[in-house]
Amino acid sequence: MLTLGIETSCDETGVALYDSGRGVVGDALHSQVDLHALYGGVVPELASRDHIRRVVPLVREALVQAGRTLDDIDLIAYTEGPGLAGALLVGASVAAGLGIALDRPVVGVHHLEGHLLSPLLADPRPAFPFVALLVSGGHTQLMAVEGVGRYALLGETVDDAAGEAFDKTASLLGLSYPGGPALAELAREGDARRFAFPRPMLAGEGLDFSFSGLKTSALHCIRKHAPDDRLRADVAASFQAAVIDVLAAKCLRALEATGMDRLVVAGGVGANVALRDRLVRETARTGATVYFPPARLCTDNGAMIAFAAALRHQEAPAGQESFTVRPRWDLSTLDAR
Repeated sequence: MLTLGIETSCDETGVALYDSGRGVVGDALHSQVDLHALYGGVVPELASRDHIRRVVPLVREALVQAGRTLDDIDLIAYTEGPGLAGALLVGASVAAGLGIALDRPVVGVHHLEGHLLSPLLADPRPAFPFVALLVSGGHTQLMAVEGVGRYALLGETVDDAAGEAFDKTASLLGLSYPGGPALAELAREGDARRFAFPRPMLAGEGLDFSFSGLKTSALHCIRKHAPDDRLRADVAASFQAAVIDVLAAKCLRALEATGMDRLVVAGGVGANVALRDRLVRETARTGATVYFPPARLCTDNGAMIAFAAALRHQEAPAGQESFTVRPRWDLSTLDAR
């Protein structure tokens, strides 16, 4: 079965083709980073307009990569939510139009489910069940995953997500958009022991997160000291160390609470090298194993949407053409669909 996946939830247009027998056979992506860098963040209207310009050419590109035609497609998938409403509508309309034109079923996919299942595209791939850390620009959640569509929320952020805190702190340091990767790069030059930033909500037994206070501590630190290159690098390193300490501790706590020995990390922040290294060491120490998606699949992409749809279709064949978007959509409600 050949599945076309279309991802347009925010600022990246992703189109991919997933063959159930061969894996990802076509993968095309356009990032809007340069477009939004002028404004220091994503401008929803500009994002929607750029998706309109990019999505059809990217479909053609993915088909050429795969050596396939539109007639070869068996299933069409798109990101139904969560995300920017206008951006989601672009992918939904193209998917629905293709479904009508080709007489193929269309299925909407939860954006976070795409991220959650993307490590299954790696080799080796994790087996169910596992604990999943979803850590991106807008989400920080721990999930217990028993199978496709069987997700239980263990903990989540009560304010800023880790990715948001990275981006906002990067902005305080005068780093360019997108701030998270820039801060991680600067942190490599700094001393993570110079500033003792707080580790929010680390005490106790809970699995929720909070990063707003950590960001505020970084702000006060920057205002207190004369800003220079050394200070900026040390703040970045100290801030990153605090975030990683919290994420690692909560992941280990979730593994212990569930009795599971497999951890899956997905989402854009999952590409952070320091975080990956820390989780590899910590899980090995406790006898658990951690899995990551390929680096190119950490950020938004069409492959994860096509793959999630294909897995869903195996368990319950898709229905007719759809044209639904859900800008707000709780992942834990998927099993009730």
